[in-house]
Amino acid sequence: MNKLIVTTLLALPIIGFSSVGYAVEKPFAIAIHGGAGTIDKSQMTAEKRKKYERTLEQALEAGYQLLSEGKSSQQAIIAAIQIMEESPLFNAGKGAVYTFEGTHELDASIMDGKTLNAGAVSGVKTVKSPIALAQRVMDESVHVMLSGEGAEIFAKEQGLALVENSYFNTQNRYNSLLKAKEKLKKAQDANKNYQAAHHSLPTEYKVGTVGAVALDQSGNIAAGTSTGGMTAKRYGRVGDAPIIGAGTYANNESCAVSATGHGEYFIRYHVAADICARMQYQEKSLSEAADTVINKVLVTAGGTGGVIAIDAQGNIAMPFNTSGMYRASKTSKGETFVGIFKDEK
Repeated sequence: MNKLIVTTLLALPIIGFSSVGYAVEKPFAIAIHGGAGTIDKSQMTAEKRKKYERTLEQALEAGYQLLSEGKSSQQAIIAAIQIMEESPLFNAGKGAVYTFEGTHELDASIMDGKTLNAGAVSGVKTVKSPIALAQRVMDESVHVMLSGEGAEIFAKEQGLALVENSYFNTQNRYNSLLKAKEKLKKAQDANKNYQAAHHSLPTEYKVGTVGAVALDQSGNIAAGTSTGGMTAKRYGRVGDAPIIGAGTYANNESCAVSATGHGEYFIRYHVAADICARMQYQEKSLSEAADTVINKVLVTAGGTGGVIAIDAQGNIAMPFNTSGMYRASKTSKGETFVGIFKDEK
């Protein structure tokens, strides 16, 4: 091999050498989601669809670019999630839904598949990027989860961007709150029971999250999830997004998962960790494990939603049991996908 070829190969970040000296590619990939739920195809105008696709593509490319430069899977998923947190289209960050009281309470979590380190935050009201705070909890604190005022004090100590709660206000989400409260009042007047009234809310008010999973060139996977929670939630409700094992999980021995859906079910059935456990202990493929949990276990239980998942070989699965899930993926093989509805593969 002449000197020029050796120099060129060494300069390429995705090229390594096998034990016999042949050049081999180091695979990397990323998948993202912007939430699953009752997405009405008839109401999805071409203009509206383009807005969603454009933001998904922007988030996907932000993460993929970092992976192509040899950056970590953690860096990639944070970059992707922050773009979705800054978009009013998705229920996270700027587009967060309203609580019953008319404010915003945000949750997020992140997990590293190599070390099994994790960080999570719940009920934060003034942190601009909850996923950034989750990472700081993982890297700079001795804890896994921080909540409410304590999490915000920690965010300030870490120098993260803080905003007024009104920063997260959007007219569309406010309209959804008013509709949800009207439905709750009618149902509660009829049933005289808050629990029954809450169950009467359509799925669209109970779901909405953003997340990302990635495999980097070092062979490490990571997962992250960020959300504004459930429309008209009360009493400091916390969903699955900040719960390690429910809404987020990553282990190099199996897979990385970010979930979206009706959080109470994802918590009860520890959905993210269950998918990874089925791979690790039952030796199921990523697609089989993810499909079983989402389309069998959850459906039987009455839970709605979906996941994005990736394994250490770069295989990706994105099953969901709702009418749609905003999702996208890209691999180092050049395979790119952006979709919303079930018939798009």
